Amino acid sequence: MAASQAPTGLARRGRRLSDEETEKRMLRTAADMVSSAGLTVSLDHISLEEVIRAADVSRSTVYRRWPHKDLFFSDLVKELAKTATPTIMAAEIALIREVFAEREDWLESPAHRERFVAELIRRLSLLDFQMLSGSAEWRTYLALHATFMSLADDELRVEVQAALAISEQEHLGRVAGAWEQLAGMLGYRLRPELGTTFTDLAALLEATMRGLVIMAQSMPELGEQRTAGRPLTGGVTADWSLPALGLAGVAWAWIEPDPDVEWDPGRIARVSRAMATLGQRSPAGGS
Repeated sequence: MAASQAPTGLARRGRRLSDEETEKRMLRTAADMVSSAGLTVSLDHISLEEVIRAADVSRSTVYRRWPHKDLFFSDLVKELAKTATPTIMAAEIALIREVFAEREDWLESPAHRERFVAELIRRLSLLDFQMLSGSAEWRTYLALHATFMSLADDELRVEVQAALAISEQEHLGRVAGAWEQLAGMLGYRLRPELGTTFTDLAALLEATMRGLVIMAQSMPELGEQRTAGRPLTGGVTADWSLPALGLAGVAWAWIEPDPDVEWDPGRIARVSRAMATLGQRSPAGGS
């Protein structure tokens, strides 16, 4: 008598699964596949034909340049990586000038200058958080960072990584330049004992802000939460958002009043004039 064998192929799948078990198996199997390979960048919602019509270009020329749709999307991913760090310079500068117009008299004493810096951090942090949270460009940027390592094409993955690195360095340079310019204008410096740079500070500030922006996509209450108080020694009692608390904690650990800066009416007048040209030399952008 022949030995019995375990069912294989169709016989193995002969037992009809319930809808619930089918759902569980499908989701578990797909989740295992994602855990193994990672999420990937998807451009399925972009139609090449719609892009051709919107660009108002010759269809034949497009297909001569990109014989296959995948080739176009590979170039598109690289283009997104090159240009995926939008700035919000105009809004930031407008707010800095607004705070200065309201509180220019605070520059006349050391204690009030600390209040001025604290107020800038409090309001700029919330502005950045709100604008980044609502920015489709920044969602693209974060998605590329999170998923490019899962690109199947090795050459494309390396090219996207290089493009993102350049984009990131340029963005951090803008953020660092903005902080350095503003700190110098307001008589602050990096704490010398840390042996760090404004680029290092910018990297930490960006990491803090991006983490909160990502979390707020599923927990929007993070952006709405307020804490009444005065978390910084020189601050004023006010409503502080979580982004402001996070960035203030980082910034205050890294900067301090510069003891070599002498404040007099002439310096205050120079600061006032500098406000009129703020952003023209080291444009603000990001956090």
